[in-house]
Parts: sequence; structure tokens; C-alpha cells
Amino acid sequence: MNPKGYSRSQIWLHWSMAVLIVAQFVLHDAIVAAWETVSKGEMPETGLLVWFHIAGGSMILTLAIWRLALRLTRGAPALPEKEPPLLKGLAHLTHWSLYTLMLILPITGLATWFGGSETADFIHTTLKFPLLGLVALHFAAALYQQFVMRTGLINRMLRAEN
Repeated sequence: MNPKGYSRSQIWLHWSMAVLIVAQFVLHDAIVAAWETVSKGEMPETGLLVWFHIAGGSMILTLAIWRLALRLTRGAPALPEKEPPLLKGLAHLTHWSLYTLMLILPITGLATWFGGSETADFIHTTLKFPLLGLVALHFAAALYQQFVMRTGLINRMLRAEN
């Protein structure tokens, strides 16, 4: 189950989720302020950015499930042959960690906002840093593959192949 490349759907999901995840980090101040207000027992202001964060997280969860379903049914292309085994192992660990966090963070965010769970809030707040680190590592590794190892790896997320 190793296709030659990613499908259009897989590529679209990858880039859509990348944009949504970056937006969640960049535009999170409003939801943090709203949650602090809720924590004090007061009614928060739920402006557009608060609802964007909630909707964005829900979309990430939905797209992550879709993405995992595609990966499990269609597969993913093999990693470059000349990549050392250690880097291949780290790539797999990074990808599956990203998938895990793309599921856990929206679930804990929704449990925090709609369920008032302090535990979910702690998990959500704590795990955003590993997600940010893994996204940065993923980005840096793709650039390393493309420009240092010259494997053409980035092209796989730009052009669909069967």
C-alpha cells in the first residue's frame, strides 16, 4: 500500500490543516482571554476570533480524521531511498505524533470550552507546545530533504500522483 505519490485529497488536506494550525496559534489571544473570563465565573465576550478558534479546532479534528482514513486506506508514498534508517524512523515518529496531537488538541479544546474541564484545559495548553515544535521540525526536515539531501521530497506535497 505504497502509492507513488499523494492524492489530490491528501495534498489539499495537508495544506488546509497547515493553514488552520498556524491560524490557531496566531489568532489564539481572543480564546485565551475568553477562557480566563470563564474561569473567573464571568460571561466571556465571544467575538468572531473566539468562534473562529472553536470552529478552526473542530475543522482540524474533522480533517485529521479524514486524513487518517485516507492514509490507512490509500497509504502514503515511501520515504526517499537514500534517507538513512534513523531519519526514516524519526519521520514516522514525527508524523504519527502530529496525527495524535491533531486529534487530542481539538478534543481537549472542545472539552475545555463546552465542558468546562480544567484537566482538558491543562492538557490542551500543555500539548500546544509539542505540536508547535513538531510542526517546526516537520517544516525544517522537509527543507533539509529538499535542499540538502536533494530528494525532491517537497514536490510530493505539490503534485498529485497515483
